Amino acid sequence: MSTPLTAPTHGLAPGVPLAARARALTKAYGSGETAVRALDAVDVDIARERFTAVMGPSGSGKSTLMHCLAGLDTVSSGQVWLGETEITGLNDRALTQLRRDRIGFMFQAFNLLPTLTAAENITLPMDIAGRKPDREWVERVIDTLGLRDRLKHRPAQLSGGQQQRVACARALASRPELIFADEPTGNLDSRAGAEVLGFLREAVDRLAQTVVMVTHDPGAAAHSDLVLFLADGRIVDAIPEPTAEAVLERMRLFAGAGTGSQPPPIEQQPGHDGTGFDTTHRS
Repeated sequence: MSTPLTAPTHGLAPGVPLAARARALTKAYGSGETAVRALDAVDVDIARERFTAVMGPSGSGKSTLMHCLAGLDTVSSGQVWLGETEITGLNDRALTQLRRDRIGFMFQAFNLLPTLTAAENITLPMDIAGRKPDREWVERVIDTLGLRDRLKHRPAQLSGGQQQRVACARALASRPELIFADEPTGNLDSRAGAEVLGFLREAVDRLAQTVVMVTHDPGAAAHSDLVLFLADGRIVDAIPEPTAEAVLERMRLFAGAGTGSQPPPIEQQPGHDGTGFDTTHRS
């Protein structure tokens, strides 16, 4: 199927290379009058070698968007591309191979195997696939994430922040086209969370990776190049080069406007703080 000629900007300059994109992406649960649209005809572009954060109240569709872009969930209608590959037309076997070879994942739960060392956890996906790791690249990732002296340790011997760094290294080890991070600092204290976010930032700046992160945290979102806001299954706003203060203010404006609509003008007084977001800064 042909590549679309039109594209949403979301603050991106024209001609920016894209790692992924979606057009009219819709995901519905149920049928008939009881159907719930988690995503409602979403158009989105994910720039290559950039750090994109996705935010929204609980139930806004942000995790569903990530799962559909990553090929973890099927779509009801619309199209999704990873690079130039339309993934919405792939069968389960092809999707599994695509996720294994071209996508990296980080989750709130670290998902490390307790019987393996950090080094073994880092290369596990490639070992399962029977692929030989690029040792030069893996060594570079290990040094970037500061894991050199922890490679022989098992997860139980590591702090939460160190475990998430191992999970980050595992996501980076195969040099994927795109890394999806779902609330990667959710189980970490403020210091460890800041370290992991710094390493994701370095992965983009120093290792030329592409990161998409779902988060509730304005401080976490401030590490990104672009924040996309979802409400009721639609992208309703974007902030390029965000600060924690700008993100928090925008969230409060959404609360004052109510979900399912554009925020009120910036000069309008913000509404109450019941945004549905985590407004605690983890700087």
